[in-house]
Amino acid sequence: MATYKVGGEVDAFCTRCKLTLAHTILAMVGTKIVRVRCNTCGGDHVYRSAPGITDRPTASSRGTSSRASTARADKPEKVVISFEDQLAGKDLANAPKYSPKDTYQVDQVLQHPTFGLGLVTAVRGDKVDITFKSESKTLVHGRGGAPSEKPAFSPPSARPTGPADKPLSPSTTEAAAPEAPETAPSEE
Repeated sequence: MATYKVGGEVDAFCTRCKLTLAHTILAMVGTKIVRVRCNTCGGDHVYRSAPGITDRPTASSRGTSSRASTARADKPEKVVISFEDQLAGKDLANAPKYSPKDTYQVDQVLQHPTFGLGLVTAVRGDKVDITFKSESKTLVHGRGGAPSEKPAFSPPSARPTGPADKPLSPSTTEAAAPEAPETAPSEE
């Protein structure tokens, strides 16, 4: 089952559009979505799941049929690996300090000044997902290129302008443009 949070997206039936569309979650009570905003029309309304989807248990799942009990028994058990177990076998003493200028790889251990020891779990472009003991964070990396690699600022050239409703005539633009000094051919 997906976990939802306020500000996240969910497919819901829009009362204004009369379609199942993407909505932004506005309010939740516990784990239940209560109010949403349609991303298409902008209308706010009570959350209505897509037709055919319900959060109520069905009659077959409520009963104690042998089929339902065997389905539960076949379901694989979730395995949770602790943070310490994930760090086992890694060189924690030589973990580099986090810097947005450095680049990181998956399964690399690093030391963050605020969050402590962390393990890189995913790399996406200039962002990395790092798991710390208390939580996971998305941080930037690879932002420390040399000045020559960064785009240089080049302001637009100064051109004479006139009133916005009246274009300049070609003679006016030629007169306003700085003239280059003409050099006469020298005779030798």
